[in-house]
Amino acid sequence: MRSIWKGSISFGLVSIAVKLYSATEEKDIAFHQVHRDDGGRIKYKRVCSIDGEEIAYNDIAKGYELPDGEMVVLTDDDLAELPLTSSREIDVLQFVPLEQVDPIYFNKAYYLEPDGRAAKAYVLLRDALEASGRVAVVKVALRRREALATLRVREGVLTLETMLWPDEIRAPEFGFLGETVELRPQEMAMASSLVDSLSGDFDPSEYTDLYRAALESVVEAKIEGRDLIPAPDTTDSAASGTVVDLVAALQASIEAANRGRVGAGTARGAGGAAAKATDASKAPRARAATAKKAPAKKSAAAKVAKKAPAAAVKKPVRARRSA
Repeated sequence: MRSIWKGSISFGLVSIAVKLYSATEEKDIAFHQVHRDDGGRIKYKRVCSIDGEEIAYNDIAKGYELPDGEMVVLTDDDLAELPLTSSREIDVLQFVPLEQVDPIYFNKAYYLEPDGRAAKAYVLLRDALEASGRVAVVKVALRRREALATLRVREGVLTLETMLWPDEIRAPEFGFLGETVELRPQEMAMASSLVDSLSGDFDPSEYTDLYRAALESVVEAKIEGRDLIPAPDTTDSAASGTVVDLVAALQASIEAANRGRVGAGTARGAGGAAAKATDASKAPRARAATAKKAPAKKSAAAKVAKKAPAAAVKKPVRARRSA
């Protein structure tokens, strides 16, 4: 991993030098916008809406639009005096129980590594924080913006979780909250039974992004010139209809959950293993996923593969309808 920020944790009179790393990454498949006919990349120009001229990046400023449509232009000099952009401190404000922090506030996670000779002070704060059973509420300036954050321990590493500010959380103002909804005791009992039947310990490795796996299969098929196999219809016709008897629906759900519990762990594990195997098998062809063309017929695809130079494989796949 490559550090994206360097600074220090301010803990009382103690200053701990640290490096910041992104703790997460999205495993999404990236696509380019291309010309449907030839696969050429679509480019965008920065054009002024008033004079129609293309604008250099250095000539672009920030603009704040007023309600009447007038634009207030802010330059780098206007923003230079703001009191935080040069701050390189993670300032510990308070230690609080984690359960008091609503997860809706959490935004993005980062790992902190001790920098230079700060390992002893880092471990001291880490162990004290872990022993307290609390998290530290801190302030930090990242990407020219001050953020509220929490500092906690995950797998022996101090982890910074940036947070939204209170006024950035929307209030759930929905009409049904003011209504009185009558529930029968039997309905509550059945709902509780369904919750119990689906309860267990959370293991994230049991779950797989099936959409991404299917999308990778589509890309692979395009590269190899194979016919696409339609995904099976997993829509539950009973669930898609109108529920007439809530208790009957709950009972059916409980029975289905009980039947599925025996093979659920095996199925999820197999799905995870299959996804890993799929990723491993596709790794050597990762660059080929951006091939410019893939003809529908296998024989034609073989001819193209013989003639096309290796560099040409790096161009995006042109979408083509398969039989």
